[in-house]
Amino acid sequence: QVQLVESGGGLVQAGDSLRLSCAASRRTPGTYPTGWFRQAPGKEREFVAGISWGGDTTRYADSVKGRFTSSRDNAKNTMYLQMNSLKPEDTAVYYCAAGSLLNAYEEPYRYIYWGQGTQVTVSL
Repeated sequence: QVQLVESGGGLVQAGDSLRLSCAASRRTPGTYPTGWFRQAPGKEREFVAGISWGGDTTRYADSVKGRFTSSRDNAKNTMYLQMNSLKPEDTAVYYCAAGSLLNAYEEPYRYIYWGQGTQVTVSL
């Protein structure tokens, strides 16, 4: 079992930046956080970004490529999502996920553990 805690969300204007953090309560092979997802009202949860345990592989949804960057600090059991040039369509609850072992995947079913989410709201 692992607890994931996201932080860093908030209300910003279009063009601003935010950095989300995902802190894991344990550091074992089955509990490394590797994925970021988001869910907007009335929409399904969608993949945003992911980073492998070693940090050597990253994946991004087309809608965020070039604007979002995922990174990690394994010594702190923490994964980050730097979000630049935010747009109103980025408004959603953002979740981090763990349990995919060492790699990041786009499919939610590959993850076992989920954080409680952090709200990101981007206004015009």
